[in-house]
Amino acid sequence: MTKKRRKLNKDFEKKIYTSKKNVELVLAKIYDIDDEDIQKEYMSAFNGVVLLFENLKQDYENQGFNESSEELLNNYKNAFNHFESEFEI
Repeated sequence: MTKKRRKLNKDFEKKIYTSKKNVELVLAKIYDIDDEDIQKEYMSAFNGVVLLFENLKQDYENQGFNESSEELLNNYKNAFNHFESEFEI
């Protein structure tokens, strides 16, 4: 049986790329925190955002653009925005 080709979406790929850069920027800022306890607190809080981004990226790489893609992106964005509102970075 032939494998179904994944559906690609250039606009969605741009959103994933931008999300990746945002995650990398926040992680770099967290790693720059000198106080180890504060750094651990920020990392602990940001791990959920990183996990949601990884799920989004993995889903797109494996399945392409599908009915759950926008939901995964919205979940990531909501978590990222919540982190930004709770933590000054």
